[in-house]
Amino acid sequence: MEKQKKTGARFGSRGEHLVVLQVLLAAMFVLTPRWPELQGSEPFLASTPARYLLLGFCWTAAALFLGGGILAIRKYLTPLPYPVDENQLVRSGVYGLVRHPLYTSMMLAAIGWTIFTASVAHLALTVVICMFFSFKASREESWLTERHPDYRDYADRTGKFIPRLPRKGS
Repeated sequence: MEKQKKTGARFGSRGEHLVVLQVLLAAMFVLTPRWPELQGSEPFLASTPARYLLLGFCWTAAALFLGGGILAIRKYLTPLPYPVDENQLVRSGVYGLVRHPLYTSMMLAAIGWTIFTASVAHLALTVVICMFFSFKASREESWLTERHPDYRDYADRTGKFIPRLPRKGS
């Protein structure tokens, strides 16, 4: 209690509850068994080589977004969505493609596994995970906009999770 008075921050004010929820969602995803096996319902997805190919594509893209994101913000990296005090707005590297590459990487990993396993249970969790990251990213963006007045302009030019196609006349 004394420590909270000194810092002036209460649990949740920097998004701690979102980190706890993220860890719980990740644990649920990993621990959920495949259900049901739908391998015969879709000819393309039923073929093992196609599923391996899609898994490989999703996980390779996830690794690139994750690695590029960590490298770009390494000194500002925190598990909390609330920006660290000394942060700067990073718009280069993978952040020139998407505003939330770390969240994109986690969603791609979940999508890849869902396709590979053809699991309805994982599909449902993937939908929840994508909705969660959209909410978490929006909360983070409100804090970033408070700190960086030019964040809104950056957001208008850069996709949230998926790279935007260049606009005509740009």
